Amino acid sequence: MRTQIKAAVVIAYRDGDHHILRDGQVVFEDERIVFVGKDFAGHVDETIDAGNAILSPGFIDLDALADIDHALIDTWQDEETGLGLLWSEDYFRNRRKDVFPPEDRDFKHFFAFSHLIRNGVTTAMPIGAETHNAWAETYDEMARAAESAGRLGLRVYLGPSYRAGVSVVRADGTRDVLYDAAEAERGLEEAIRFVRDFGNAAGGLVNACLLPCRIETLTPELMRRTAEAQRELGCLVRLHCLQEVFELEFLEKRHGRTPLQLLQETGLLGPNLLVPHGWLIKGHSLNPGTSGDTLETIAASGMTVIHCPMTSIRYAVALETFDSYRAAGVNIALGTDSFPPDMIRNMDYGTNVAKLVEGRLDAGKPADLFRAATLGGARALGRDDLGRIAPGALADLVVVDLADPRIGVVEDPIRTLLMNCSGANIRMVAINGRLVLRDGKLLGVNEAAMRARAQDYFERMKAAYCERDYLRRPSEALFPPSFPAY
Repeated sequence: MRTQIKAAVVIAYRDGDHHILRDGQVVFEDERIVFVGKDFAGHVDETIDAGNAILSPGFIDLDALADIDHALIDTWQDEETGLGLLWSEDYFRNRRKDVFPPEDRDFKHFFAFSHLIRNGVTTAMPIGAETHNAWAETYDEMARAAESAGRLGLRVYLGPSYRAGVSVVRADGTRDVLYDAAEAERGLEEAIRFVRDFGNAAGGLVNACLLPCRIETLTPELMRRTAEAQRELGCLVRLHCLQEVFELEFLEKRHGRTPLQLLQETGLLGPNLLVPHGWLIKGHSLNPGTSGDTLETIAASGMTVIHCPMTSIRYAVALETFDSYRAAGVNIALGTDSFPPDMIRNMDYGTNVAKLVEGRLDAGKPADLFRAATLGGARALGRDDLGRIAPGALADLVVVDLADPRIGVVEDPIRTLLMNCSGANIRMVAINGRLVLRDGKLLGVNEAAMRARAQDYFERMKAAYCERDYLRRPSEALFPPSFPAY
């Protein structure tokens, strides 16, 4: 099957970088791109004229929310109510089963994956909160998530999350981390089994990696064993760290080490490590003291930092700075880590936060954020067939409609994309040469029914926080309305 897409603007790749091709054509045969240019002379089975639109490479989201939206309820709390969203010590010691049955957790993944596609994400490394699980994700849960991704046509890098401990709030309102050695052992064993079983499934759409939870919920022993497994399996590891003051203070108090020192000593630090956020380093304005890891250590390690600007600013933090990380030679990929997983808005947040932090209009150039959302992600995954529109690359393509009158005038396509567009302007998505979104609609999905079910899930998710709150406050106390009822 040979398909041709025409568009007013094609973000085409040549000579090592993206270029702007006006009135261009892209032809793909089955899953691979075979032509990029203006006048294709060969036979095609279908021609799609996208008209006044940008044809972009698919976005790569390496911290992609695989959950029903939680930012609506945990990005505006004051310190006291915010503690109520963590597990209480009592809940940790008396925890029961998962809040949601397997069929609801499967729906959660399907819902989240569908929204990634809607927002032009063609390759995703999902992240889900373990808050509502009995402990963390399981092999069976991720096996079913892989099936959902394959059904939708989304390329994923999956693995069950695992941890040795969980951050809790004690009865006096102080934070700590409590551990369960049996859960740590079970989680690692299931994660290794998943990588072995799902290393290249669903025709290459499902890939496997090791996804331990936040660094403060691991022990040095679990980190060492993860590093050993990574070397044996030859896979990637993603680990959230350098993202919270509590993390830095806890690790130094418990282990006498900074995050990167722990990563180095346990064998995890290196080019196969992907670190979401990565902002809390020595010299950052929120670093409470003189300790901490340095940007030079990050750069020398070869690890990838997954920058999540939209989420960071919602939680009142920022990378200091995007440009300085790039100048140091750090590979930067992007993650949305929030809902909606709108990579276009995420890139725009990235440019604006960089400007604000550096106090310069030319900081955080749109082209550099676009590179991070495409080429940076591909580099992190070790894939030269993703994140670009070029002959031989996989046909992961996104059409952004510029004819929408709400966009206004068009200047440079990339600057216009970031400043005037959003995921709502995405009209078509192809992944691996398969059209999965056309005319703004997900193919084969009843979106109205899915949205209704998601709302029901969300209400039950919200109500479940009350049982875990260390003060057992009712929902109206944890989540007061912005205005009183009329």
